[in-house]
Amino acid sequence: MKEKFTIKDFAMNILNGIAIGVVVVLVPGALLSELVKVLLPSMPALSVVQQGLNLANSMMGLVCGILVGLNFKFSPIQAASLGLAVEFSAGAIKAKDGALILSGTGDIINMMIVAAIGAGVILLVADRLKAYTILIIPTLLLVVVGSVGVIIAPYVARITELIGIGIKQLLGLQPMLMCILLAVVFGVLIVSPITTVGIALAISLAGIGSGAANVGICATGFAFAILGWRVNSHGISIAHFLGSPKISMPVIARNPKTLIPIICSNACSGLVAYIFQVKGTPMSAGFGFSGLVGPINNLNLASGGWSMINILITTLVYAVFPIIFGLIFKKVFVDKLHFVNEEDYRLSL
Repeated sequence: MKEKFTIKDFAMNILNGIAIGVVVVLVPGALLSELVKVLLPSMPALSVVQQGLNLANSMMGLVCGILVGLNFKFSPIQAASLGLAVEFSAGAIKAKDGALILSGTGDIINMMIVAAIGAGVILLVADRLKAYTILIIPTLLLVVVGSVGVIIAPYVARITELIGIGIKQLLGLQPMLMCILLAVVFGVLIVSPITTVGIALAISLAGIGSGAANVGICATGFAFAILGWRVNSHGISIAHFLGSPKISMPVIARNPKTLIPIICSNACSGLVAYIFQVKGTPMSAGFGFSGLVGPINNLNLASGGWSMINILITTLVYAVFPIIFGLIFKKVFVDKLHFVNEEDYRLSL
């Protein structure tokens, strides 16, 4: 019997599936990627681990599609078929010289659109297929829904490009204001389907602009962990900064007010990033605390390199200050103003 879903239920199932999938594929790399890079020259056998981490990233579409299917309580055949369609259309699989190459994670916005179309198709036809499900659903999802996703992918990518063009205008502002705004913008985008790494690369965001954007993402991760610490498991809370704050996309969609304490923390962290002249590269700008990509790149670029003072400053800017700001704005918006409450940050995973 087909379960009935409201529009809200449908949207939240898509968002929750995508959010969990993003974190599942990013956490292994966040925990191990930088360590593997350091050890690889002396331990070549770790190249297998590095390959596994890269593969995990490129399988984001598959994982997200399957998890969306599980949220809808689809059968294993239906969920796996949805995963294949999302992976096929995500953009992580590219053809080159007759071979298929896995590259990057793909476009999360396109994953959401294809997952929604695929889930809608399954809900529409599932009850009519009965014994023919195993023949029709995998083919229908991969060939029809997946192909639709491939066709619309270039147009969906334009969304990220247009946002990047808008953000690029911030680079001409006074440096302190630029850092604050970049921290806020990237701190908000990281809890949206937009890829912050893609935007940073598209506009070649480097130097203190990259550092500010990175610190803004750090502030978002720590703030969500702090605000939801009592209502979510500690593992889920920690995943916000070790993995990705995207795990809280459903929280923002359900109640946009929950972003206000986050934005305040972003702005303060951006100011701190400017004061300490934190730097980064286009590749590091969109990562935040995940994998220590941001902190490590700052230490590599800082005058004096990995000195004790630079390590101390990096620790303060990337962890201590974001935690302090998270606690301050939790006190202000939750305990004093009652603008939001801790239940608003609960994740149903």
